[in-house]
Amino acid sequence: MGSRVVSDKMRRACPVCGFVYFTDPKVGVGVFLRHEGKVLLIQRGVPPQRGKWSVPAGFLDRGEDPRVTAVRELYEETNLQVEIVGLIDLFFNPDSRGSASIFILYEARLIGGELQAGDDALDARFFAPDDLPELAFAHTGQTIMKMAGST
Repeated sequence: MGSRVVSDKMRRACPVCGFVYFTDPKVGVGVFLRHEGKVLLIQRGVPPQRGKWSVPAGFLDRGEDPRVTAVRELYEETNLQVEIVGLIDLFFNPDSRGSASIFILYEARLIGGELQAGDDALDARFFAPDDLPELAFAHTGQTIMKMAGST
């Protein structure tokens, strides 16, 4: 493999067969869950932002439906069962440094389970929008403020 310009960008390419290696963006999915006026957050147990709080989230694998991934990630991190009720927003992070460069945030409705931190979450709790812990990502706080007014 060598490097050459393909589609206006320097890319890894095979000089023999012409194969071009395209780097795909990392896509993350998360869930905004509001229950009884409070918002579900998990305390991150892994970098980036270990120890800070965010919505339950994880990476999308090739071939997965983002909604299915979001529901699974929330369950793995909180032991709660939800159904997706809508798309809140899509965020672009050009300086992702190993985290998601594209983040899809869904809104969900609680349908079952008992809250318990799991997987890579150190803790999981519901918080009032006016009494939040230290948040890991700016878009989490922005979303909570935006959604707090749409009850």
